[in-house]
Amino acid sequence: MSDSPAKPAANSGSGSAAAFGKPPESPTASKDVTSPGDLQQGPADEPDHPHLEIDHDEGAEDNYDADSAYVSLDGSSRTGSITSSITNYVYENGRRYHAYRSGQYVLPNDEDEQERLDLQHHIWLLLLHGSLYTAPLNVPDESDSASEYRILDLGCGTGIWAMDIADQHPRASVFGVDLSPIQPEWVPGNCRFHVDDYEDDWTYRPDEAFDYIHGRALGGTVADWGRFYRQVRTHLKPGGYCEMQEYDAWIFSDDDSFDRAPWTKEWVTKLDDASKMFGKQINVANRHKQWMIDAGFEDVQEKVIRIPIGPWAKDPHLKELGRFEQLHMQMSVASHTPALFTRVHSYTEQQCQVLIEGVKREFRNRDLRLITIYRFISGRSPGPPPPEL
Repeated sequence: MSDSPAKPAANSGSGSAAAFGKPPESPTASKDVTSPGDLQQGPADEPDHPHLEIDHDEGAEDNYDADSAYVSLDGSSRTGSITSSITNYVYENGRRYHAYRSGQYVLPNDEDEQERLDLQHHIWLLLLHGSLYTAPLNVPDESDSASEYRILDLGCGTGIWAMDIADQHPRASVFGVDLSPIQPEWVPGNCRFHVDDYEDDWTYRPDEAFDYIHGRALGGTVADWGRFYRQVRTHLKPGGYCEMQEYDAWIFSDDDSFDRAPWTKEWVTKLDDASKMFGKQINVANRHKQWMIDAGFEDVQEKVIRIPIGPWAKDPHLKELGRFEQLHMQMSVASHTPALFTRVHSYTEQQCQVLIEGVKREFRNRDLRLITIYRFISGRSPGPPPPEL
């Protein structure tokens, strides 16, 4: 295998925008792909942060190359009692994809992806030291006779966040929505899951408005974020909160590590290009704060956390996060690559595997100090937005 990424000729391609209710009109996917230096977000564009301190004494016990780290996570086996038309999954490049609104979402829903989502849930919890959210929620406790407190989880995946918050707040009614019925059948009594598409017109009645709407890792799933946030605000109670938990679909470094990682640089550049051509850009985490402000949300807050890929940071908490993130990113490149690279860039399955292995090798490289960024963005709705002109 060569030391630099293979670069097959890229064919332009597009995906139709995904259509709760009547689907919106599909916007035209942008075909204007910028060069890597002109990307919307890259290492040079990220605001200054304190550099992560390196642990120069970390030793072989960290075992960067241990493939045995790929172990099954407890509870990763999922079932669902949904009609066969929704569970008649699509198989492509050795991965399994959703059947409902087939093709609208480019990540798989198979067991490997469910394990990645559950591992990432653990990382989100570590980032917040066990908390499930950052918004200042006022969820009633069991002794409170207040009206129903309603929580909506968009793109709920395996349902692990929705089930956790339902367990934590038994007085709340929690609803999870996803294109794939991969949630468990046995869930807390105050938690329900639905197969639906949040890019559709939402059909909730006014008396079904929510106190808190949560989304996690929704980058690459929405074609029109302005419309998305208008719908979120419409279906929040006055004073209700929206929170997006996102990660940047880019890699950073405090030194020249990113420039010395050609496979990784090629991967994030082409991933962002492909998602733009598909019509649903993935690398948008750093734009959510402004989108919320533009949509009329008040008291918009953003918490930004930089974590290492690998256990090379001196801080014990970052070191622990780095171990998990190193494993997660190896799983992530295997999930994010096949659909977009074969559909948009016309890669073969073999070319995808070569690229995936090259990136994974760099993620395990002791000499590269690569960094990822996670964000928590929350805002309060003053009430429904005014009618559009």
